[in-house]
Amino acid sequence: MSSSSPQQRRGNTRQRIQDVALELFAEQGYEKTSLREIAERLDVTKAALYYHFKTKEDIIISLFEDLTRPIDELIRWAEEQPRTLEMKQEVLRRYSEAMAGGASLYRFMQENQASLRELSIGETVKKRLFALVELLRTGQEDAPLADQVRCVSALFTLHAGMMFLQHVEGDPEETRQAALEVATDLITQAHRLHA
Repeated sequence: MSSSSPQQRRGNTRQRIQDVALELFAEQGYEKTSLREIAERLDVTKAALYYHFKTKEDIIISLFEDLTRPIDELIRWAEEQPRTLEMKQEVLRRYSEAMAGGASLYRFMQENQASLRELSIGETVKKRLFALVELLRTGQEDAPLADQVRCVSALFTLHAGMMFLQHVEGDPEETRQAALEVATDLITQAHRLHA
């Protein structure tokens, strides 16, 4: 007899559905994947799947909310902090870790932009990016434009490491660390020149 509660089992089933759906979306594309195929891969009935998620969109939105929650927490934390170089370096470090935690989702989103355009996810991503950009730029408004660009570029350097260097040979963690190092250098250079 299992010692897990019904809530834990429900959570595990929900997560299994999300993982299998993401696998299938990656294999054959979002548009070509049906709820029936997800249910078959899980070896459950479509009704059992429907209990947790009514549509493919519900699955993607739930995945997005679950995997990107650390970014919302990071923004809330950073908004309460003084806008020091150390705070900005910490934002980059935590953002890099949060992106690594949701790597499969970010790759999926990149590869399925057209399919996802209608969902609210895109608008949420945009709002978060603008919030992060402002957190990194704050205190630099009077700095030369090149240093403001360095602050913004630091954030997008992390995206470049995640999205565009994913096929580079080697350890993905090394790639993430290299991107974080360059991002940290950019934000530090922007601050050092005008401290």
